[in-house]
Amino acid sequence: MYKVWGRKLTFNLSRGIGWRLAAGLALGLLLGTVMQAPRAGADSQFAPAQAPEQNRIAAQGKFKEGEALRAQGTAESLRLAVKKYEEALPLWRALGDRRSEAITLNNIGIVYYSLGEKRKSIEFFTQALPLHRAIGDSREEGATLNNIGLIYSSLGENQKALDYYTQALRFDRALGNGPGAATTLSNIGAAYDSLGEKQKALDFYTQALPLLRAAGARGEEAGTLNSIGLIYSSLGENRKALDFYAQALPLRRAIGG
Repeated sequence: MYKVWGRKLTFNLSRGIGWRLAAGLALGLLLGTVMQAPRAGADSQFAPAQAPEQNRIAAQGKFKEGEALRAQGTAESLRLAVKKYEEALPLWRALGDRRSEAITLNNIGIVYYSLGEKRKSIEFFTQALPLHRAIGDSREEGATLNNIGLIYSSLGENQKALDYYTQALRFDRALGNGPGAATTLSNIGAAYDSLGEKQKALDFYTQALPLLRAAGARGEEAGTLNSIGLIYSSLGENRKALDFYAQALPLRRAIGG
């Protein structure tokens, strides 16, 4: 049960790998900062001042094209989206706009994940991390750490995943990010489950449950209850397993699952 996030860019990738991209990539925020284009016929004496604005307009245009292509969801459009994002990157760098650069790198990571190129996805998320740190964006840093962990989990590298989840959880707790902490705790539980450490998995799933309930995340709550049931079943504790399956069932019905 994985969840990677982006931000629309919170990568809301949604619990499909299970991204916790629910906090992380805030594309919509970026597009909300579009500036006015330079006035036609402006005096040449203003050209130096206009250059940064022109770069910003160009970068936002490339980014917006990348978003439109990413939304189409085909392999061809996703590769074209990467090209547009990569064209935006040097413009953000020239502007010294590290936040927009980080968001663009995150989006490239999301696209490569969608294309099944998971190692490349990790590469771009990793490039975004020091930028999040540099601007003090702890929420995005935590979401990105979680995403990297999710990808390592999907590659079967659960010990590496745990290293990233543990870092992400520290950010979630420091920020009072209950929903983020709930997702990360569930992801840690899934990693321990995959490693065969059933009791540790139960411990982390159990920690996640009250936070998921508080957040009203019924789909994730149902998935976590089901995962606990599966662990108890694997341990031969079938009555306990049935109890957790029974708790998950009405939640799944309520969300149409």
